[in-house]
Amino acid sequence: MSNTFRIANVGRIDRAATLRFRFNGRALEGYRGDTLASALLANGTHLVARSYKYHRPRGIVAAGNEEPNALVQLERGAYTEPNLRATEIELYEGLEAASQNCFPSVAFDLRAVQGLASSILVAGFYNKTFMWPKGFWQKLYEPALRAAAGLGIAPDAPDPDIYDRVHWHCDVLVVGAGPAGLAAARQVARARLRVVLVDDAAQLGGSLLQRPGVVEGISAADWAARAAAELDSLVNVLVLRRTSVFGYYDHNYLMAVERRTDHLGPGRAAGVARKRLWHFRARRVILATGAFERPIVFGNNDLPGIVLANAACAYATRYAVSLGRRGVAFVNNDVGFAMALETHDAARNLSTIVDPRPTADAELLARASQAGVRVLQGHVIAKAQGGKRVAGVEVRTVAGAVVARLDCDHVLVSGGFNPAVHLFSQSPGTLRYDDRLACFVPERSRQNVAVAGAMNARFPLVCAMADGAAAAACTLSALGYPASPQPNAAPPADALRIQPLWSVQATLGTPLPGKHFVDLQNDVTESDIRLAAREGFRSVEHAKRYTTIGMATDQGKTSNVVALALLAETLAKSIREVGSTTFRPPFTPVTFGALAGRDRGALADPVRTTPMHSWHVANGAVFEDVGQWKRPWYFPRPGEDLHAAVRREAKTVRTTAGVMDATTLGKIDIQGPDAAQFLERIYTNAWSKLAVGSCRYGVMCKPDGMVLDDGVTARLAEDRFLMTTTTGNATRVLDWLEEWLQTEWPQLKVYCTSVTEQWATVAIAGPDA
Repeated sequence: MSNTFRIANVGRIDRAATLRFRFNGRALEGYRGDTLASALLANGTHLVARSYKYHRPRGIVAAGNEEPNALVQLERGAYTEPNLRATEIELYEGLEAASQNCFPSVAFDLRAVQGLASSILVAGFYNKTFMWPKGFWQKLYEPALRAAAGLGIAPDAPDPDIYDRVHWHCDVLVVGAGPAGLAAARQVARARLRVVLVDDAAQLGGSLLQRPGVVEGISAADWAARAAAELDSLVNVLVLRRTSVFGYYDHNYLMAVERRTDHLGPGRAAGVARKRLWHFRARRVILATGAFERPIVFGNNDLPGIVLANAACAYATRYAVSLGRRGVAFVNNDVGFAMALETHDAARNLSTIVDPRPTADAELLARASQAGVRVLQGHVIAKAQGGKRVAGVEVRTVAGAVVARLDCDHVLVSGGFNPAVHLFSQSPGTLRYDDRLACFVPERSRQNVAVAGAMNARFPLVCAMADGAAAAACTLSALGYPASPQPNAAPPADALRIQPLWSVQATLGTPLPGKHFVDLQNDVTESDIRLAAREGFRSVEHAKRYTTIGMATDQGKTSNVVALALLAETLAKSIREVGSTTFRPPFTPVTFGALAGRDRGALADPVRTTPMHSWHVANGAVFEDVGQWKRPWYFPRPGEDLHAAVRREAKTVRTTAGVMDATTLGKIDIQGPDAAQFLERIYTNAWSKLAVGSCRYGVMCKPDGMVLDDGVTARLAEDRFLMTTTTGNATRVLDWLEEWLQTEWPQLKVYCTSVTEQWATVAIAGPDA
């Protein structure tokens, strides 16, 4: 029976639109509005993947782009695409997906035997082993490792889809359409500015769609729908749904990918670009990208059925999915506690909340009591038990005493929240560690950017929306528009009430059985991080590379801060002293097709031809490709091969004369009163005394003395030279000249312009020239 774990009378799915799909060959059903992840969970499917290194059973952990486990192979043939997150795939009729990195199946994976060698497959094991015999690395070791630790399978057929790109200038770009983003976008849009609002979901609203609340006298979800409708109706606003901003570059230049037809299924939107690459240039940017919930490290914390609390809340309230019959929550903060109760309000399946804090918010405790949920304060989950799905947890007091084993089929975990500072860091922006909130928060940026909402550590709904309005007011003021005073957006001191808990066994001060995972996608454990510190990797960047923490496709969205805390603890330093790693684009994976756009096939590399190209073709030239140019190589006569034709042509030039089309050579027009002095610094020979109308051969070298390029340069006037370069180096040499002029010798009055395509060049040589 399909949809066994659906909850009645809740959710934002369309139950009138049943969608059939297949996962690992099994026929299942879901509804319009589902993701692949929510549809699988509704059908009771928790085991969806095997881990990268140990091939351990893995299930769905999150509900968004932070998902580390549920990577699937989507579709077949030319349309197949690997490594897609089930949490981001919108369900459509006929969808077909499969688990990857398992053999012969996800339920029975023979490669799970690698787990028996986990004691030697530690951080950096490949640097310590497989060193002898030397020749075996490329022939045996590397192929075996890649086969055992791979991900999905890339398609080998031509991509049948089309892609395009758009360049867009705006006054304000708002990234994120949750509470803060919607509040900010609506306010700046009402000032009649050119506004772009970007969100990666199909529906605007973010947490407003899944958590209770009242905004301006109506429900949070209704307010989100009203705000979205208003923004859609404004001619000065561009709203982009299903669009992910993945890079933030200099001068407020941001890039995003819009998924235009992925939700329809392959081949169902003929003539429409599947994805569109957006290039934004904004006067001001408002980042409201939210926050990622992070897990807590305890024994076997990777078992299927162990889910982040906010994800469980989303599945229950938005997708009407119950994760099981009996759940346990493990939380160390009030927001996670509240989301566990909100999940229970919809699913009615939570038996116990385990909380290491001596006390929680009185109102939350009263709600738990009223709902019949037991709360164990001052307790921790030491270890999860089960095989292909969690079956129970071992609970201990924070003093270490074993209390009981709680039977359960799913566990909700909340270890705190990490503001999604990735784009802000790329801007570039600096971060500071907030001890009270136990997370990194934005500090300063070099660009015209404001931050708002949970990304700015404003977690309560009222504070997030006030912060969005404040960011909008600041932006309007910076652009010279009047802005009304805004209410205080600062959260109350105890808004999160978090008690940092990174590792249970570290808190208890005793080793615990089981694997204690930090990075689920790369199979990095707590012991790997501590081993790296013992082996001298004290820099966070070195430890990251040695252990591969945060280097998977999820970029450590749920694991980075936990890893930093464990490294700091091992080194007896504060998290602030250890610092954070560098966030680099892309924030989320981007397909090569989207980046290439329409520049593929015949358009992949532009073909440049000289003005004499038609003559060359008419006279039977064989061409060679040099720096995008079609350059005539030789002109064979009947019966001649390359060598015979070249010998004949060379003999002709030496005895009579020859004419060669040299138009493909790079040509740079150099002008200015200091042009001669500049050339004497660039070339190895003198140029000041070269007469007007004369030319000279020159060689330019790199700082290490190696030759960069050579060519003939002519003096056209006292202050003007025409430089020629080799065909393939034309762009590189111009960049080289500009680098020296702009960074080392800005006092020189010299200007360089490429004129390669403005001048045709003919070389005439031989005794009769």
